[in-house]
Amino acid sequence: MAKYVAAIDQGTTSTRFMIFDHSGQVVSVAQKEHEQIYPAPGWVEHDALEIMTRVHEVIPMALEKAGVDFHDLAAVGITNQRETTVLWDRISGKPVHNALVWQDTRTDGICNQLSADGGQDRFRVKTGLPIATYFSGPKIKWLLDNEPELKAKAEAGDVLFGNIDSWLIWNLTGGPDGGVHVTDVSNASRTMMMDLATLDWDPEILAILGVPRAMLPTIRASSEVYGEAHESALRGIAIAGDLGDQQAALFGQTCFSVGEAKNTYGTGNFLLLNTGTEAVQSTCGLLTTLGYKIGDQAAVYCLEGSIAITGALVQWLRDNLGLISSAPEIEALARTVDDNGGCYFVPAFSGLFAPYWKSDARGVIAGLTRYVNKGHIARACLEATAWQTKEVVEAMNADSGVALTSLKVDGGMVGNELLMQLQSDVLGVPVVRPTVAETTSLGAAYAAGLATGFWGEVEDLRANWGEDKRWEPMMDADVRDHDYRLWKKAVTRTFDWVE
Repeated sequence: MAKYVAAIDQGTTSTRFMIFDHSGQVVSVAQKEHEQIYPAPGWVEHDALEIMTRVHEVIPMALEKAGVDFHDLAAVGITNQRETTVLWDRISGKPVHNALVWQDTRTDGICNQLSADGGQDRFRVKTGLPIATYFSGPKIKWLLDNEPELKAKAEAGDVLFGNIDSWLIWNLTGGPDGGVHVTDVSNASRTMMMDLATLDWDPEILAILGVPRAMLPTIRASSEVYGEAHESALRGIAIAGDLGDQQAALFGQTCFSVGEAKNTYGTGNFLLLNTGTEAVQSTCGLLTTLGYKIGDQAAVYCLEGSIAITGALVQWLRDNLGLISSAPEIEALARTVDDNGGCYFVPAFSGLFAPYWKSDARGVIAGLTRYVNKGHIARACLEATAWQTKEVVEAMNADSGVALTSLKVDGGMVGNELLMQLQSDVLGVPVVRPTVAETTSLGAAYAAGLATGFWGEVEDLRANWGEDKRWEPMMDADVRDHDYRLWKKAVTRTFDWVE
């Protein structure tokens, strides 16, 4: 009898393979980074073949580290960086171009053209999304427009599209030799091409974008068996879960009831609120998105606040400025000062996402004086994550009509205890970290385990969730309000930078 469930977590900067036991505890993990490619300002690419290589590398590493035989796995789930767009040749199995990453802004002109007829919310009623460079649809259009010979192949179904989940599942289940071309509702809802009501590709939007339906994956539930792995280290194991990374984190945090929310701190920040089987349209700059769908059960929807740059700002201080040599060092550097010294850092490197949706914004450091030192810069970097989250929480409170009373957090940055205290301070509510902080991988494992009977039903998973640490707000309300006004002023300085 199978003892474990595993997940492939393919993120923006790295790929990991994680193995979990029945109580949701981590048994083993292996992780490898991949290259970030920047061909031009605002352009961000990944080599999809390199990502697949990393997948093949981390699976045996994690199995060997734990002394686990792959036959002991009940199933494997997939979770992935969403919106990142891969086009590949069905016959050769090779990508026709580097993957266009969710942060990439090269489709700004396409988005402006689409918005010229009907505005930025032209497709929002159907898709829950504004027209923005963030989503996959405009990225597909850019690739087809700039590689003219691809269009005929795409119409014949010989060039396939997928977000990273589809690329992984297709390759793992055989690739050119019968690979399964599927995605799940959560990933499909990030393309700007899926109808929230029908859970199918919308023919009108496909026609407007010029995207042939023949190149698109079949949309399936988030928890069901898609096929068996042909990968040597997993041969015959069911691939049975598929969730976009933020929806996977919601699932891993066991936010199964209406009104439950989580915030993931990774490359960017993503706050999701479960709205149940109703798709709630936002009036405050949030996204309406699919949370998950378990087998034949009704789909569950979410409101989402997406922030493009949070952990990536720490990475930028490390890699581009050399201010720190490793990401964890930022906490010690920020603790060398008591406040930000009047400095505010708005990291609009890829424009501003929620609640503004301004792709023409660019990053700003405001309030600089001779007094400001590198400690103040480090603290302003952490505060940027906290303030951006506060803006999203305010929008979510307004849209849902319910004030957040506490915030469940997860992701790589939640080990930074100064950031967690700052987050509680600026929100004025407790911040709660679970015992298993890598809930993205856990959510994908849960989906795969449910599909194969390793777990019985979603409510069984609640018993696995445990609180590790809680932060209570300590900041004076007047200080918070004053600093927030300055933050908002700094944000306005980023607007309309790109001409």
